[in-house]
Amino acid sequence: MPRVLTDEQRDLVDAVGEFCRRECGTKEQRDKLTAHGSEPHNQDLYDKMADLGWLGISLPEAYGGSGQGMTELCLFLEETAYGRAPMSGFATTIITAAAYEKFASEEQKRTVLEGVVRGRVEAVSMSEPGAGSDVGALVCRAEKVDGGWLINGQKTWCSNAHIADHILLIARTSQEDSKHRGLTQFMVPTGVDGLQISGIETMGGREVNDLYFTDCFLPDSAVVGTVGQAWSQLMAGLNLERMILGANMVGAARRAFDDTLDYVKQREQFGKPIGSFQALKHRIADMATEIECAQLLLYSVAAAIDREPGKVFAREASMVKLKSTELAKHVSLEGMQMLGGYGYATEYDMESMLRSTVVSTVYGGTSEIQRDIIGKTYGL
Repeated sequence: MPRVLTDEQRDLVDAVGEFCRRECGTKEQRDKLTAHGSEPHNQDLYDKMADLGWLGISLPEAYGGSGQGMTELCLFLEETAYGRAPMSGFATTIITAAAYEKFASEEQKRTVLEGVVRGRVEAVSMSEPGAGSDVGALVCRAEKVDGGWLINGQKTWCSNAHIADHILLIARTSQEDSKHRGLTQFMVPTGVDGLQISGIETMGGREVNDLYFTDCFLPDSAVVGTVGQAWSQLMAGLNLERMILGANMVGAARRAFDDTLDYVKQREQFGKPIGSFQALKHRIADMATEIECAQLLLYSVAAAIDREPGKVFAREASMVKLKSTELAKHVSLEGMQMLGGYGYATEYDMESMLRSTVVSTVYGGTSEIQRDIIGKTYGL
């Protein structure tokens, strides 16, 4: 937790923490809410958060949101991640909502942003079987026809499409001299004819999906922003996506650390708590220091974004994403090692924390991509 909070920020953190302890504070509660970990999003709990006004924390007041900044959004995300609240739909929802806020028509904004505040889930689809880190290699095609567009092609790894109201689709509308030109964003209702959503089974449960478009017709009003300009529109949202993932993983790292610390204080071997052995004590000290560093980095960058909301902090946001995700994975692995067999058993949370953190270094831009971005900002 950052060392200096306003009274309002402290009240937010306390309220979210209390909610998580009450609603999903025990392993039994979380198992019930997630069908034993197979469904990482629980809509009933999500609706309760909507009733409390938290889901629109960073959205404009004109659409029912609270109009708060990046710092408050990160506080909310960190605390819900620490509390292990099953609300996996929120990250993609708030990332997608920001794109609509910046580029959508007024009608689109009303539909999506007001829906988000009420508890509706949104998704965004970029990846394809042949285009992951190289977003410019997209081939899913949107062809202009009378009155609209016909979409054909496959998308993959689309998080939360199966529980979303709409998918913000990035498709190729023209072939230009640069692969980053000729891409367009579309607002796609998930129930539209010509769209098939097929779940991909993962060790994290039902989170991601393949999307198959077959002569899927979208009206001209489905275009979000300017035709052919999706790449620049996507770049405008990079701060938000990386900060959201960073805040989630700082919270996850804190939780894995605290659960590990509790265990090594209580578990005894050779007549004393295992945490008193130097081999474990030093690893605990290292993890605590790294978590403090990651947290300070997160909120330093959040404060900078709040001061200059229109600026793209490519280096700093990538550092947040890189540091927090690699740390969360490391702390969960260390936790599993220190818990021994119990770290592997589903009776404890550590195995599910490892499953949820290990993928964080892949989605939203891999750690390798983040390092490449950071390196480029130094002229390399």
